[in-house]
Amino acid sequence: MFDAALIAKRRTMLLTLAGVPVLLTACAQTTEDGGGSDGGGGGGQEALTVGTTDKVTALDPAAAYDNGSSTVWTQVFGYLLNTSIGSEDGVPEPDLAASAEFTSENIYTVTLQEGLTFANGNELTAEDVKHTFDRQLAIADPNGPSSLLGNLASVEIVDDLTVEFHLTEPNDQTFPYVLCSPAGPIVDADVFPADAILPDDEIVSGEAFSGPYTISSWKINELVTFEAFEGYQGLFGAPATTSVSMSYYADQNNMKLDIQQGNIDCVWRSLSATDIADLETEDAVTVHEGPGGEIRYIVFNFNTNPHGASTEDPDPAKARAVRQAVADLIDRQAIATQVYNDTYTPLFSYIPEGLPGSGTQFQDMYGDGSGGPDAARARTRLEDAGVEIPVALSLQYNPDHYGNSSGDEYAMVKSQLEADGLFAVDLKSTEWVQYSDDRVNDVYPAYQLGWFPDYSDADNYLSPFFVTENFLANHFSDPEVDALIAAQRGTQDPAEREALFVQIQDLVAEEISTLPLLQGAQIAVSTADVQGVTLDSSFKFRLAPLSK
Repeated sequence: MFDAALIAKRRTMLLTLAGVPVLLTACAQTTEDGGGSDGGGGGGQEALTVGTTDKVTALDPAAAYDNGSSTVWTQVFGYLLNTSIGSEDGVPEPDLAASAEFTSENIYTVTLQEGLTFANGNELTAEDVKHTFDRQLAIADPNGPSSLLGNLASVEIVDDLTVEFHLTEPNDQTFPYVLCSPAGPIVDADVFPADAILPDDEIVSGEAFSGPYTISSWKINELVTFEAFEGYQGLFGAPATTSVSMSYYADQNNMKLDIQQGNIDCVWRSLSATDIADLETEDAVTVHEGPGGEIRYIVFNFNTNPHGASTEDPDPAKARAVRQAVADLIDRQAIATQVYNDTYTPLFSYIPEGLPGSGTQFQDMYGDGSGGPDAARARTRLEDAGVEIPVALSLQYNPDHYGNSSGDEYAMVKSQLEADGLFAVDLKSTEWVQYSDDRVNDVYPAYQLGWFPDYSDADNYLSPFFVTENFLANHFSDPEVDALIAAQRGTQDPAEREALFVQIQDLVAEEISTLPLLQGAQIAVSTADVQGVTLDSSFKFRLAPLSK
């Protein structure tokens, strides 16, 4: 188990921030006796293998913003702040930091622990912290997480161990959470260039790691081998298992067979609902469920969707009518039941159920007003706007990143849109690595995405999506929404902040930058002898506590 005194000490060190609402739909789920070692070197010496169908886009934290890449970063990079394993509230605590607090309305000051190093022996100092966040902003990769740093004006070095984050908006309630997010992995200034992405192999050879593990072997999207980093001084303590491999599967059926036969020890994303139901009946494996927060949704590109700004017949009113008609025709419950055996539930707002501000905008404003479809209402919208029927709509989905059931999900979306002759849908799929590039380059007028939250705050379902410079790169921009998002980040009163959440969603639901579909829980599967599988409100899958 983790050292309780150490954890208690860390909890009392800091975090001067107002009460921030967090997701409380479920408690952290941990296997008995899980939680990692109590320090002093790796506890379990028997190597483990974790299977996944996720794909890694890049090892450089400035170059990607997806669950597959972030899962690797979680193991090998240190963060200034993090959330303890098993945390039910998701409140940030010191990781590489010794302390962190608001020292004025616009300045968040972080002091590092003494004696920190990277695995290559380089000292980890305030220079590396400044370099990390400066390069995120300088590179601003369209597939990267720099949009999370929209409120960061500058990083100033006070001394070798202390930095000040100067914020544009005062009293930003979310900033400590941002330091735990995919924008937060601290990189080595002597290894990572200031203005360019570093190739994966150079990161591995440079041993530029400060997390619980280093990488000893790297074959992207095939096999990664992690080895415990003896110099790690962060929140999680020494890993319970010295060596862990992550095996990447192209076919989830093979992954299911391997966990059933004990060829691998754990599975983290993604098995189908049918597979999970089957595995729940088997004594040799354990199915673990954690707090919800994952969402599935459709993105509309405001330049290339029908009647978008770059099309042959640009017309904002017609384009809006098309998006709203799609919302009228979607039957979320049918998708949840028929495709996912109700392991997902319908999502009718941008903020999922369980967080302050969650609502029913897409139930109230579209379809039959009760969550079901309404073809007559969709037809009226299109005809009133002068849109030619049927509407030709190109819709793209990804078959590997979000699980094999994506094909069935989007086949059903296509069927629902075409059922009454209002749409003619050209449905296509693309593998994830290419998909990631295409979607930010205006290739897809409408396309599938999923979201795995960076932190347990409703802002994480708004800011990354709907500020003008958002990670979707879908050309949605609304100055009123920008102002409201900025206002909620600096609002300390929970009731006032929740009212702003609702107002933001009401505005975006009218324009439909994205169309929310489903909400789901975190799922992992392990063999029965594996301990320490923990799915909590951090929404991160940590290898450090795993053992057998």
